[in-house]
Amino acid sequence: QVQLVESGGGLVQAGGSLRLSCAASGSVFSLYPMAWYRQAPGKQRELVAHISSSGSTNYADSVKGRFTISRDNAENTVYLRMNSLKPEDTAVYYCNRGTYGRVTYVPTNYWGKGTLVTVSS
Repeated sequence: QVQLVESGGGLVQAGGSLRLSCAASGSVFSLYPMAWYRQAPGKQRELVAHISSSGSTNYADSVKGRFTISRDNAENTVYLRMNSLKPEDTAVYYCNRGTYGRVTYVPTNYWGKGTLVTVSS
């Protein structure tokens, strides 16, 4: 059974940084694309960044140049480094395991429980 556990959220001032982690278990981690999503209060969940099994990355326009997604296949972990945080980055951040073998990122129903990031102004 696939399990995803996020950590690293917290309260930070605008302009600050955080690093989120997502520890995965229950599948061959290195084979699958992974992604970070976020959901702000009253808004739909949105894709923030994803990384392929080979390490290619893509970002939402709103976070380009500020966020970096990476993965450590030996540790079965995907990271999201967030710099220059803004109040509008406040959300619950979720990790997702993507569908194997697709050219574009296709999410699956494997989600973590999320970690809250709050950015104060």
